[in-house]
Amino acid sequence: MTDQPIPLSPAPELFTWEFAGDPYPAYAWLREHAPVQRTRLPSGVEAWLVTRYGDAKQALADPRLSKNPAHHDEPAHAKGKTGIPGERKAELMTHLLNIDPPDHTRLRRLVSKAFTPRRVAEFAPRVQELTDQLIDGFADKGSADLIHEFAFPLPIYAICDLLGVPREDQDDFRDWAGMMIRHQGGPRGGVARSVKKMRGYLADLIHRKREALPDEPTPGEDLISGLIRASDHGEHLTENEAAAMAFILLFAGFETTVNLIGNGTYALLTHPEQRARLQKSLAGGDRGLLETGVEELLRYDGPVEMATWRFATRPLSIGGQDIAAGDPVLVVLAAADRDPERFADPDVLDLGRRDNQHLGYGHGIHYCLGAPLARLEGQTALATLLTRLPDLQLAADPTDLRWRGGLIMRGLRTLPVQFAPR
Repeated sequence: MTDQPIPLSPAPELFTWEFAGDPYPAYAWLREHAPVQRTRLPSGVEAWLVTRYGDAKQALADPRLSKNPAHHDEPAHAKGKTGIPGERKAELMTHLLNIDPPDHTRLRRLVSKAFTPRRVAEFAPRVQELTDQLIDGFADKGSADLIHEFAFPLPIYAICDLLGVPREDQDDFRDWAGMMIRHQGGPRGGVARSVKKMRGYLADLIHRKREALPDEPTPGEDLISGLIRASDHGEHLTENEAAAMAFILLFAGFETTVNLIGNGTYALLTHPEQRARLQKSLAGGDRGLLETGVEELLRYDGPVEMATWRFATRPLSIGGQDIAAGDPVLVVLAAADRDPERFADPDVLDLGRRDNQHLGYGHGIHYCLGAPLARLEGQTALATLLTRLPDLQLAADPTDLRWRGGLIMRGLRTLPVQFAPR
C-alpha cells in the first residue's frame, strides 16, 4: 500500500464580501501554496499579489518596481488610478505615492522639512483636545457609532488643523472626505466632484497663503505654509506640487487613521483580556503598553491591506516567481504581517509583542511620511476612549458588521458601541 498524496485544498475566492469580512484565512492559504500569485482584480486588471513577509519587504524596497503608472500600459492605471478615488488630473500626479527617484528624493526631502517629528509632537495637545471634544459629543448618550462620530472626524479635523485649513472651512472637508471614503472607485459622480472641489480649494488656499506669507516664519506655522517655505539648494515646491502634497497628506493621513482607530478599537473589544491589560496599564500611568499595543494593532489588523501599486520596469523574480516588465505588483501588507515565518503566533493579538517589525506603514523610501502623526492620533484616541468610557462594549454581533471593500484600505463601515452615560 502506497501513501496517497493529500489533495490540495481549493484556492480561496478573493475580493468577495465574505473575504472583506475576514481575509486572513485566504491570505494564509496564499502564503503556503501561492505566495506570489497572479490574480485578476475586480477591475479586470491582472496583478501579482505578494503575501510572504520576506518577499514583501524585498518588493517594497526594490528599485526595479516603480511607483509611476506610466510603466504599465493598462488604461486604468495610465489614467492615474492608484488607490485614490477620482484622481485624474496631471497636477495631482506629482505626489510621493506616484513618483520615483530622483523626483521622489527631491520632493520627499522638501516635504520632510515641513513635516518634522517636532511639529507632530507640538500638535499633541490639539489632538487631545479634539479627542475630548468628540467624546463629549456622545458621552451622555450611552451609545455611539465610533466610526462616524469619532474615528472619522478626529483625523480629518486634525489634519485640517495641521495643514492650516481655516476652521470655518473644515466641515466642507469633512463632507468631501466622507464622500470619498464611502463611495470609493469610479471616475464619475460624487467622488470625482469631491476630489475636484478639494483640489481646487487647496490650490486656491496655497495661492492665498503664498501671497500673504510674511518673510520670516512664525511660531506654530501651519504645514501648508511650511510646504511653501520648504527649500533645498534653491529649490522650492511649485504651487501645483504643494497642492498635490497637501492633498495626499490629507487623503492618506485621514483614512489610514480612521481605520487604525476603528480596527484597533474593534480588536480590543473582541479581545477583552488584552483590553483589560491595557486599561490596567493606563490606570497605573504606564503608557509603554499603549505604544507597543498600537504597533501590535497595526500588525494584527492594520488600516492598509495592500501597499499602493508598483510596476516592474524590467523582468525580475520575487519569491522564485518571474515577473515580466510592465506587470503590476501589489504587496499584501495584511498577509505579510501574519506570516508565521516572521511572527510567533501571528494570529494572536499580544499588545506587549516586542519583536514587531511590521510593514503596516511600508518599508524603504516610500515608508509613510505621516506615520508619527497617525501613531499619535491612534494612541491618543484609544487611551482616551478606554479611560473615559471604561465599560465600552460592542453593541452588535461581530458577524453583522460590514467592512468597506477595496484593494488598498481595510476598515469598518460602522462600529456601534454602548456604555454607561457619563
